[in-house]
Amino acid sequence: MSLNKCMIIGNLGRDPEMRYTPSGQAVTQFSVATNRNFRDPQGEWQSETEWFRVVVWADRAERAAEQLRKGHKVYVEGRIQTRQWEDQSGNKRYTTELIADRVTSLERRDREEGAPAFGEPSGGSHSQGGSGEASGSAGPASSAQDYDDLPF
Repeated sequence: MSLNKCMIIGNLGRDPEMRYTPSGQAVTQFSVATNRNFRDPQGEWQSETEWFRVVVWADRAERAAEQLRKGHKVYVEGRIQTRQWEDQSGNKRYTTELIADRVTSLERRDREEGAPAFGEPSGGSHSQGGSGEASGSAGPASSAQDYDDLPF
């Protein structure tokens, strides 16, 4: 048995960049920073930032490019993949990416005219079966009242 699954919550380091493959499939890339706070051996608090390169394909790629911006907090779930290629000088290069199955914005929803205030029950369900997620498994521990779930 084996498992390749990665879940991160962090902030976009730059606006998403979308392009299309020669076959016409959308692909969007962006970077996400996660932070870890810990005490060093002397008892002082330290902070460490880890950057993830995220790749999103197809319909999710188009939605990510439209709706996410630099600084947005997101939940990303997917698998880790390392690619290899040769640069122009013939040197082998490697990159490790998180291939996203799910991207959910954790940004607060802007209040629209006639919409309930932040934190109030909306009384309705999302158009995708009420969970607001792109797949059937559970997402991050948050409610639709607290965050605007944007499936990608």
